[in-house]
Amino acid sequence: MAELNTSRGQAKGRNPKEAPRVDLTAMVDLAFLLITFFMLTTTLAKQNSMMLAMPVDGPSQPVSEARTITICIGKDDMLQWYAGTMEKPLTSPALTSAAGIRRVLQEQSLRVYTGTGKDLMVLIKPSDKSKYHNLVDLLDEMAVNKISRYAVAAVTQPELDMMKSKRIY
Repeated sequence: MAELNTSRGQAKGRNPKEAPRVDLTAMVDLAFLLITFFMLTTTLAKQNSMMLAMPVDGPSQPVSEARTITICIGKDDMLQWYAGTMEKPLTSPALTSAAGIRRVLQEQSLRVYTGTGKDLMVLIKPSDKSKYHNLVDLLDEMAVNKISRYAVAAVTQPELDMMKSKRIY
């Protein structure tokens, strides 16, 4: 039994008064009941995850060069992108920051849709000098811009040479 004792000195006079005794058992029980209630009814933070679709095994279908852009992730939050293939780029390779890639994706998606009537295909190529959060940010941009066709691939040597010439590798 929990008690709160307050000691007072002897009262002067004929009848000495006893110190009041407060029983705290009910308050302690109530506190533990409330703690238990809130622990059981609280929802914990749910993990956020992104759906990842892996390609099926079998023959792959070629994608038109006019529908493809490649984004190479370099150091210092810099990205280099080009449309088409490395051998025959449709646009000259351009640098952009991680913050400016949204505008590039919107423009290229609109260009591909008006030209071919199909969706844009994005190849994401992180280098070993890039940071992990740049890749995650780029995958988030794919979701924000509703680009459903993208792939993460390895950087080729010509792309590394191009990144070295721009000093982002």
